[in-house]
Amino acid sequence: MAVLKLFKTAGGVQEVSAHLAEVEADVQDLVEAHMEAMLGVTFLASEYVIDCVDGGRIDSLGLDENGAPVIVEYKRGTDEGVINQGLYCMAWLTNHKDAFRNLVRDRLGVAAASQILWSAPRLICVAGDFTRYDAHAVREHRRSIDLVRYRYFGSDHFGLETVASVTGHPAPAKRVRRRAAGVAARNQDGAMAELAQAVDEVLVGLGDGVTRAQRKQYRAYRRLRNFASVCPPQQTKLLVYLKADPKEVDLVPDFTRDVTGLGHHGTGDLELQLRTERDLERAGDLLRLSYAAA
Repeated sequence: MAVLKLFKTAGGVQEVSAHLAEVEADVQDLVEAHMEAMLGVTFLASEYVIDCVDGGRIDSLGLDENGAPVIVEYKRGTDEGVINQGLYCMAWLTNHKDAFRNLVRDRLGVAAASQILWSAPRLICVAGDFTRYDAHAVREHRRSIDLVRYRYFGSDHFGLETVASVTGHPAPAKRVRRRAAGVAARNQDGAMAELAQAVDEVLVGLGDGVTRAQRKQYRAYRRLRNFASVCPPQQTKLLVYLKADPKEVDLVPDFTRDVTGLGHHGTGDLELQLRTERDLERAGDLLRLSYAAA
């Protein structure tokens, strides 16, 4: 089920009524100004001119939490052309990696440019609405595409709702679980392999629209934003990082830890240390809390 996420705008309090923007640029300006909070994406450029035969502009360019390139396209209302426009820009991006790499280097530094996740570029379409044909179309493309519906509520709140979310490299659940089990087996015995499999099943089963992004150091589970990052198993435990606020959690030694400001792989400030499937059961409320926050 799609979930509406509300963000406070700069307007004053008034009677709440859902409505569209007066012009498309209003949506673009608001999202670009708060892109990290709204989409989990670091903003890089607006109205980026693409250098190709047919020309054109990319509404917004960014880099997500996992280092994947992100194109964001906006439409005020319902427009069947937004997906095709975005795919056109995606084709340019994959054929002009040096241009994007240079942009990341100039904005975020050499380290960020060297760690771009080219295997999973993303397209996020933000529009007033989408047709059922749009949702079907994105599932036919081997691309990572998110369809996001927006609404203004009075002048005080702005809402985003995921209509459809697909990953560019879908893999049957059994294959993913075997791979996760294989990683665990190389680190420990069958018990850790089963735990890795169970964690994957629980995270994917939290709701519709959960996708995975695989990095060498961790696997991210996300909606629009990451809500969990799972690291390769250590000898006796599996580390999971969540987007839950550690200050709102009763921390338990050897189970939960506040890692705010501490370096670690993955994203999130709450660390879970899972050693058994019983630990995974104990973590259920925390996993759901992080999923809801994303």
